[in-house]
Amino acid sequence: MAWFVKIERGIVNKAMFDQFVPAHVAYVRDLIAQGHQARTGYWAEYGGGMLVFQAASRSQAEAIVEQDPLVKNRCVEYELHEWRIVVE
Repeated sequence: MAWFVKIERGIVNKAMFDQFVPAHVAYVRDLIAQGHQARTGYWAEYGGGMLVFQAASRSQAEAIVEQDPLVKNRCVEYELHEWRIVVE
């Protein structure tokens, strides 16, 4: 499986964003349980974050991102990149 990175920027106020954080966390835990080795977090200066995960293809990665509650509820804008690891 390939690695993918969703880099996101919050586009709603914090109160609205925070409503969907528990669903996002549950979604990432489900991705982990499915074997996608997902990790998520936010920038220390706030306003954005990143989700790193594995997927079988670009189309699967896009489908995974589209189901993220932060994306579904229009809390973030994002970029999706395939990450090619050079050193492990």
